[in-house]
Amino acid sequence: MSGEEKVVGVSVQDYARECAEQGLRGDYSLCRSDFTVEQKYDYSAAEQEVWRTLCDRQTKLTERLAHHSYLDGMEALGLTAKIPDFHEISDKLRKLTGWEIVAVPGLIPAQPFFDHLANRRFPVTNWLRTREELDYIVEPDMFHDFFGHVPVLSQPAFADFMQLYGEKAGDYIALGGDEMITRLYWYAVEYGLMQAPGEPLKAFGAGLMSSFTELQFAVESRDAHHVPFNVETVMRTTYEIDKFQRAYFVLPSFDALKDAFQSGDIAGIIGRFKDQPTLDPSMI
Repeated sequence: MSGEEKVVGVSVQDYARECAEQGLRGDYSLCRSDFTVEQKYDYSAAEQEVWRTLCDRQTKLTERLAHHSYLDGMEALGLTAKIPDFHEISDKLRKLTGWEIVAVPGLIPAQPFFDHLANRRFPVTNWLRTREELDYIVEPDMFHDFFGHVPVLSQPAFADFMQLYGEKAGDYIALGGDEMITRLYWYAVEYGLMQAPGEPLKAFGAGLMSSFTELQFAVESRDAHHVPFNVETVMRTTYEIDKFQRAYFVLPSFDALKDAFQSGDIAGIIGRFKDQPTLDPSMI
């Protein structure tokens, strides 16, 4: 980097400084102007072992509880044998849906994140949690991003939704819908469930796919609150950051998610409800 490289008014240098002050783990000083970095495939034997441990343990659950679209994507991309090489996975993903993987040091600002999605680039963290963090990690790491998010990007309708989200999210935020558009991502992309007519309830959301405990709770527990997906309700409902969700929205298909975002009155929902009280997930 040189000078004051910026992305839509966000100084990369300032962002790197803020992340360091907050104690975030990634090395943001290496960011390019679009907040990407090199993967640098130099992982240790210990890190490879952590990856295999995470994948082996979680695969035992996903084979039983994940939607077949997720499992199809996992098989097509081959993510479990070793820490994935970003270039190798990108080559496979491009052939399926035109998406690719870009490395980032961790969380990045909203606008460059949206820009990557709009151009079918999914940002994946380039570092992995430690053995002491197998069950919980504060920041999203490579396991969450790869094992959680990437498999369903192999599915055309979901891949199209993610691109649309990247294209339109900034406009909806400008209307005052920042929190509302974030809730849609949270409940659909991170914690979404799927149940087509005549099929059993399954999960696909990245937060569930990468969680040993919440995946089981969301799909199998009688205490999990399952709600039919409705885009207006989703956008109005608060969510939990550091505990199990008090509601899980159930989609009939990825096409339904894509159509709701593409054809639904998202701007109207924001206009009507952005200043109204939010919905309690336990009460919907």
